[in-house]
Amino acid sequence: MRRFDPLTLSVAIAIYGGFLLWSLHFPAMRLWFAVPLGSVLLAWHGSLQHETIHGHPTSSKRINALIGGVPLSLWIPYAVYRTTHLQHHRHTRRRLTEVGHDPESFYRRSGHLATVGRLRRAVLTANCTLAGRIAIGPAIAIAGFWTQELSAIRSNRKHLFMWCRHVVSAGAVLAWTVGIAQVPWYVYVLVIYLSVSLTHLRSFAEHSADELSHSRTNVVEAHPLWALLFLNNNLHIAHHAHPGRPWHELPSAWRQMRPQLADTGRVFAGGYSEVCRKHLFRPFITPEHPVTSGHHDDHAT
Repeated sequence: MRRFDPLTLSVAIAIYGGFLLWSLHFPAMRLWFAVPLGSVLLAWHGSLQHETIHGHPTSSKRINALIGGVPLSLWIPYAVYRTTHLQHHRHTRRRLTEVGHDPESFYRRSGHLATVGRLRRAVLTANCTLAGRIAIGPAIAIAGFWTQELSAIRSNRKHLFMWCRHVVSAGAVLAWTVGIAQVPWYVYVLVIYLSVSLTHLRSFAEHSADELSHSRTNVVEAHPLWALLFLNNNLHIAHHAHPGRPWHELPSAWRQMRPQLADTGRVFAGGYSEVCRKHLFRPFITPEHPVTSGHHDDHAT
């Protein structure tokens, strides 16, 4: 049976409509207002892309890709994001967060710090704090991603084709924003950077290493506005347990799961204020992954 999710489609319409209005009215807005607003729209668009990867708002992969594949953030091809994110979910029960297995891990291999200089060690350590993840995390993530992709392009023609399609699509986005809507390119780069910072706020406490792989996912019980921006992906335990459920069904799923998990240390009941209070300048994770091998357990939470 083919399914259709009107709520997710409504979010898509709101995002693309909002982006068009934002870009068209950019010259009339103050920068202090336009830049944060654009960053919120792009971060929200990233949440929409995540939903389309998980099969919403339709059961058609092609239609969902058309809805989510517009590269407003420019720096990552949708096809690559889809591949790596689904790979991330394949490791939910086994090697989640482990370097070389989980492509969305923020960890480095054991012994990595000993191979880099003092400045690099300081940067990687700072990236384990919320302040560092927001301020320098986007630069680290984008630079690291592009470095890996350059290597993949050289050895994989299919990968090169994905990037060629992305460059054409990203060029169309730039033609609209910079050429027609007259958003200065450096302002749009700042908007993109801050949108990644917002996404890093969400993902900062989502996963952490543990001897048991099913204990490596956490939840931030966020204010409704944050939850809407992140499309409830902050309820990350529920999302990993039920990756096929649309964003608006995750709160009810989490309410059923919460009694068994509330006292496990994996729930930030105080939302992002609690995350900020505890980890603004104090590391949440270590730069190197502390677990040498994953435990192949059968739990999804």
